[in-house]
Amino acid sequence: MAHDQAAVREVLEKARAEGRTALTAPEGRKICDAYGIATPGEGLATSAEEAVSIATEIGLPVVLKIVSPDILHKTEAGGVLVGLRDAEAVRAGYDRIVAAARAYNPEASIDGVQVQAMVGGGHEVIIGAVTDPTFGKVVAFGLGGVLVEVLKDVTFRLAPLSGDDALGMLDDIRAAEVLRGVRGAEAVNRRALADMIERVGALVGDFPEIAEVDLNPVFATAAGATAADVRILLAADLAPEPARLTREQILAGMNRIFKPRSVAVIGASGETGKIGNSVMRNLINGGYRGHIYPINPKAPEILGLPAYPGIADVPGEVDVAVFAIPARLVPGALEEAGRKGVAGAIMIPSGFAETGNVEGQREIVEIARKHGVRLLGPNIYGYYYTPENLCATFCTPYDVKGGVALTSQSGGIGMAILGFSRTTGMGVSAIVGVGNKADVDEDDLLTFFEQDENTTCVAMHLEDLKDGRGFVEAARRMIARKPVIVLKAGRTAMGARAAGSHTGALAGDDRVYDDILRQAGVVRAPGLNDMLEYARALPLMPAPKGENVVIITGAGGSGVLLSDACVEAGLSLMEIPPDLDEAFRAYIPPFGAAGNPVDITGGEPPSTYENTIRLGLSDPRVHALVIGYWHTIVTPPMVFAELVARVVAEERAKGNVKPVVASLAGDTEVEQACEHLFANGVVAYPYTTERPVAVLGAKYRWARAAGLLRG
Repeated sequence: MAHDQAAVREVLEKARAEGRTALTAPEGRKICDAYGIATPGEGLATSAEEAVSIATEIGLPVVLKIVSPDILHKTEAGGVLVGLRDAEAVRAGYDRIVAAARAYNPEASIDGVQVQAMVGGGHEVIIGAVTDPTFGKVVAFGLGGVLVEVLKDVTFRLAPLSGDDALGMLDDIRAAEVLRGVRGAEAVNRRALADMIERVGALVGDFPEIAEVDLNPVFATAAGATAADVRILLAADLAPEPARLTREQILAGMNRIFKPRSVAVIGASGETGKIGNSVMRNLINGGYRGHIYPINPKAPEILGLPAYPGIADVPGEVDVAVFAIPARLVPGALEEAGRKGVAGAIMIPSGFAETGNVEGQREIVEIARKHGVRLLGPNIYGYYYTPENLCATFCTPYDVKGGVALTSQSGGIGMAILGFSRTTGMGVSAIVGVGNKADVDEDDLLTFFEQDENTTCVAMHLEDLKDGRGFVEAARRMIARKPVIVLKAGRTAMGARAAGSHTGALAGDDRVYDDILRQAGVVRAPGLNDMLEYARALPLMPAPKGENVVIITGAGGSGVLLSDACVEAGLSLMEIPPDLDEAFRAYIPPFGAAGNPVDITGGEPPSTYENTIRLGLSDPRVHALVIGYWHTIVTPPMVFAELVARVVAEERAKGNVKPVVASLAGDTEVEQACEHLFANGVVAYPYTTERPVAVLGAKYRWARAAGLLRG
């Protein structure tokens, strides 16, 4: 895909020299030509007669558009005329447009009138690019024309992007079916549209000074795609690229933070109720095996350990310093910790940027960077890393070891994570507060957890991302082997921002977050409980090998609800082939129903559940099972739970490893049955058909992103 970068550079430098941030339509056309973006035949006329000459040459009918660096919204200025079909109409139209423009803005500099071949037919779409404050350059695609900001049927991807990503955008809008051709209409040329999207992404990737690109409308037909109108805006100032450490540099610090040989507590206290006391008790009682150094200038010993007036007085090396002192004392203590060679400063104190003390936060970041200290926080509850029995926090201790790492930007959410983990017995490798994210952020944590042999899944609550591209890069590496679940707070727009283009107006924060996180392969959770349940369940489920999901249910009503839930979760219900249908029918009563769902009816004994579930697990064409159970005397809840756990274990031992989820309806005994199933690797929930299927859907979203599904 060859591009004429020199031609683009010439246009941009001319605009810059003239102090302009908006390109004229002819300049936009030159840039499109340089990047192979198809536009209609056109020319710039500076007189009515020249307009007639150009129109005759390119072919009538034509469109006339005012060309002025001072008039961005041409339609509002009366600067657009459409469908001029003869020379006289073009001649009169030229004079009319110029007069309207002068009336709209008497001070405007007018370069002339753009005479453009009239295009139409097919579907109007929008292709554009915008500079997002979190992710940088992103490309947009959606329905275009005058309704673009009303319908807002648009999707975003990071720029530059691949041809496959561009093709995926065509299927990611609600009106995707329209582009494929409905009611006898021709399908659009998908390759031509994807090619134009890819070229726009390349353009803004090559020229970061381009702030926004707006091709609207683009006429998409079976023959190709043509951008009828082009608007390009330049950035007044280029935002600096965020400084990024190498993966090796990140791991050097993170390994010492999560696997420290020694921890100092600055502000350690022997007085119950003090934060410094709680941190000390958690480190000692939690079983941390490294050295613990209490730092307190007024106490010779704390909780049976010798205390030191300052961290410089500690005789050995210190990997981690936990700060439990007021914000005003932090800079001096951090300077001392930096000179000591501390790798990680765990900043529990509040009173920094979250309260408006931006300068105080900037000061401690500068101190940390000067000494090569990684700073976690400030304004956090601390962190846990269970493989090291490390409980460096003032919150309640937690010691159930497992593979889930959880992070939160909020202390309150951190406590919710802790409570859920304790209630469900969820095994965790780490719980980490990131607070203000003055230094260490989600990118650093993902880089560590990706290679951490003790972590199999990461779930993150976040309110924002400091470096969206850095996060995507780290997430993509991890997702190849482990799921990343994100709960993004702030899904609703807090207010519209001024935008110079349709694309800019459409790029609301959450819309971009949603699409880019999906592009990265992240599983987004709609709420806190969803995030926690995904984190609890996904590590228990083996990855599916294909898309065929089968529902086996003892109640027709739950079968319908489970089917609805599968559609909602993006799962594909298998079309049961005749031989498998016959095999299922051999195990169910005549008044039951094969097909999918397989309805075994409610009065069946345990053997019917066992036979149908075993059949679904053993047939290689079935890739996942959803089981709907309802409480009967014939097959009580615990009988059902023990049976399912046994059959699943036996089939897994034979190599028939598939995800299985279950929905249990019944009296309170189903709660214990679900606990038994969870304890035996089968994800099960009482009183809901939606939750088990949503969890399975989350597993599928990760498996697709990781490229684990056949076909």
